[in-house]
Parts: sequence; structure tokens; C-alpha cells
Amino acid sequence: MTRFQFFVLLMLSVVGSPAMAIDEPRYTVVRTEGLFEVRRYEPYLVAETVVSATAEEAGNQGFRILAGYIFGGNKGEQRIEMTAPVAQTPVRIAMTAPVAQSATAGGYLIQFAMPREWTLKTLPEPNDPRVTLREIPARMIAVLAYSGTWSQSRYEEHLKKLQDALEKAGLSWHGEPMWARYDPPWKPWFWRRNEVMVELD
Repeated sequence: MTRFQFFVLLMLSVVGSPAMAIDEPRYTVVRTEGLFEVRRYEPYLVAETVVSATAEEAGNQGFRILAGYIFGGNKGEQRIEMTAPVAQTPVRIAMTAPVAQSATAGGYLIQFAMPREWTLKTLPEPNDPRVTLREIPARMIAVLAYSGTWSQSRYEEHLKKLQDALEKAGLSWHGEPMWARYDPPWKPWFWRRNEVMVELD
């Protein structure tokens, strides 16, 4: 079985049919301007893992790790409902050396949002030490949505559009951008919902 076939079967087993509603973190749209909108997100929980790889390979590896957790790879072997989006953020990973420590851009943080009925106290402990659980605080996020494929070049293209639009609107942001994917790979590319996000100051 190829990596892509594995990914397809995994997503099918999680989300079922294309018409099935998928839970998302709650937010309120507070501003819409041209290409982007500004959302106020409520706090939500995530399971996350850091993968040191290229953007596309990190997404595949991170998905497998986190899917293992929600499919029962946890204390109590509980299954957790799949939500959207699958979020991916570049991170700086500290690299140690015999005489020094330096930081290099070399990895991605992959996140699954947890369903709202869970809390940090009730979520089962992951069996895989690479999986961590935490709460994302309330925050203001600028979002540019687009359809199409999940390539790194398309992500960078739309990130540039978002950053240019924010600069024109006089809005500043901080931190690393996030790439959010809402659909399984079997969904036709022209119907897929993808987003690039940055946190506003």
C-alpha cells in the first residue's frame, strides 16, 4: 500500500462520508475585508506533535502520529472523534552540538483540534510520547481561504497574499503562520477548503 492510499483509507475510516459534518473550533467573524477575514477564536484543546521534515512529509508523518492517538493509542484505548482542520505550523527546533546550541528552521507543528466535550482532565493520556495535549487560548486570527491542492508553493502563494493584504489594511501580526486543511485527500481538489492563518497583535 502506498503512503497516499494509507492516508486515504485512514481519512475514510475517520470521517465517513463526504456529507458528514465535522466539528471545528468555535469562532466569531469580527471583520471581513477583501481577501481575508478576522476571527475571534474561543479557547480549544489540541493534540499536537512536532515533526522534523519537509512541509509535505511532516504533514503525512504528523497525521499518522496523531491519528494513532485518536484511534485508541492512549490510556484506556478510547477513540476520539475527528475534527477539522488539520493544522500545520513551522517551528524552530533546537539542535545541540558538542560546544554550542543553535536553532534552525527544520520542523513543523501538526495539530488536531479536540472535540468540545473533552477537557484536559478527561482527555486520555497518549501512549506515544511524541503526542502532547494543551489548550490554545482565545485569540484573534486573520484568515485567507482558498481551494485547490495542498502543495507548499500554493501555501506560500496565499500566505504572501494574506500578508500583503494585512499590511495594506494596517494590521500587524506575530508568530509563525498556520496552514489549515479541512478535507480528506479523496475530496476533489476544486472543492477542498484550505486556509492560511496568522495571529494578530
